[in-house]
Amino acid sequence: QVQLVESGGGLVQAGGSLKLSCAASGSIFSINAMGWYRQAPGKQRELVATITSGGSTNYADSVKGRFTISRDNVKNTVYLQMNSLKPEDTAVYYCNADGLKRWRVDSPKGYWGQGTQVTVSS
Repeated sequence: QVQLVESGGGLVQAGGSLKLSCAASGSIFSINAMGWYRQAPGKQRELVATITSGGSTNYADSVKGRFTISRDNVKNTVYLQMNSLKPEDTAVYYCNADGLKRWRVDSPKGYWGQGTQVTVSS
């Protein structure tokens, strides 16, 4: 069974920084892309950043230049360094593993973490 466990959320003042981590565990052969999404109260879940196994990254326009996504393929862990945080970054942040194969001959699937709260005070 595959699990994604996030950590690093919390309360921070505007302008501050936080670093989120997400470790995928269980039977894992490979993961195509890992990423972070967020959902604020009353809003739809939105993409924050993704990174492929080869290191290609993609960011939402709202976080470009402030957030940095990175990945450790050996540890199946993805990180999100968040700097210059704004109150509008307040949301539950979810980790995603896309195209995960549990063994070499497996259908790739997507998995989600349980979410971690990030609150930015003004």
